[in-house]
Amino acid sequence: MAAALLVALALPGLAFAQTAKEKELEARVADLERMVQQLVSQQQQVQTQVTEVKAAQASAPVAAAAAPGKPSLQTAPINPGANPGTRFSYGGFIKLDASVTSTNDGDIADGSVGRLFYVPKAIPVGGGGNREGSADTDMGANFSRFWFATDTDLDSGDKIKGYLEFDLFGGGTTAFTGNEIATNTYALTLRQAYVSWNKWLAGQTWSNFQDTAALPDTVDFLGPTEGTVFVRQAQLRYTSGPWSFSIENPETVYTPFRGNMAQVAGDDGAVPDVTARYTAKGDWGHFSVGALARQLKYQTGKINDSNTGYGLSVSGKWNLGAKDDLRYMVTAGSGIGRYIGLALNNDAVLDANGDLENIDVVSGFVGWRHVFTPKLRGNLFYSRAQYDQDTALTGTGITHSAQSAHINLIYTPIPKLDVGAEYIWGQRELETGDKGEINRLQTHVKYSF
Repeated sequence: MAAALLVALALPGLAFAQTAKEKELEARVADLERMVQQLVSQQQQVQTQVTEVKAAQASAPVAAAAAPGKPSLQTAPINPGANPGTRFSYGGFIKLDASVTSTNDGDIADGSVGRLFYVPKAIPVGGGGNREGSADTDMGANFSRFWFATDTDLDSGDKIKGYLEFDLFGGGTTAFTGNEIATNTYALTLRQAYVSWNKWLAGQTWSNFQDTAALPDTVDFLGPTEGTVFVRQAQLRYTSGPWSFSIENPETVYTPFRGNMAQVAGDDGAVPDVTARYTAKGDWGHFSVGALARQLKYQTGKINDSNTGYGLSVSGKWNLGAKDDLRYMVTAGSGIGRYIGLALNNDAVLDANGDLENIDVVSGFVGWRHVFTPKLRGNLFYSRAQYDQDTALTGTGITHSAQSAHINLIYTPIPKLDVGAEYIWGQRELETGDKGEINRLQTHVKYSF
């Protein structure tokens, strides 16, 4: 009887204990279920992201493999404002130039462009002579360069490219910028800025009358300056196969009546410069013919005159085996002075009545390039320009001809790093027969990226 009573009294307690344990177990099971659900949800999200990435990669255009010396291209947009599938690329070089210059008939002004690279019209003539054995040393990094480009292939099959290129060859605006006194600070300078779509190009770039692929491998900024067509300007160009045509910014550069070396630039014409070019390419190299037609225009007060300028340029590169090539350019024309040798001479001259008379020119260069080893190459080239003008109109203190000879060696100890040295001899002759000469040792260290 007593035992039965004890069991009866204990049953409620046992029932209570079991109920508490069951509740605790149920709570733990619920927590585990929530954790499992969270893990499953996270796994589904990850799987969804992976699927989206794979789909985007499959739909994006495949970037071309980077060529030697070229940066790899971005395979997906990095700017939400860009067209889908836009690829971004950039590059340039950092360059230290150092030169020692000697002239025989006057000094080239310190800080002028003629001290930085070979500019034939900067060769002093008739300056009374330098001190015997005098020389000038210049150093600078302001020919370093940077470019940025975009390429887009649209679903329609259209191709769009944008290109911007800058260098530091510019000047500052204060007493301590753009000079060698303290900071050697230089301004960013626009070289090229254009957009191209399919066969069309609009913006600023090299003139279609210029064949940049024929230029020699130089240490100097340009090299055979007087024999080279060298102009960058705004234009609209159409290219189809080996043919290209353009309309380009007009600008007339003239000599005032009996103005000798004076140069006056005017944009009085309404007709753009027009060019056409044909280029044939092959394993042997390339051959190109360019033609130029332009209006020369002069207007001041009641005086208004115009003339026609024209020119023809033949250029190319001829491969002589794996280690040698020849590069050349021959240009002849009338009224095309600003296109030759960094405007070594003018397009035309004014007579006493304010009428324009064209100045004729023949110019060219030829160069030989040889690769001694995979790390060492050299170049030898000669350049000349000669002008035919009426000295009764121009005066006799104007350039009659200029010529130069160059020899260089360029060593590449590691990829993308060049160390070069170039010897330059140049001569400018006036219509008087006076001649001035320049001798220069030009060196550089150049890292391309």
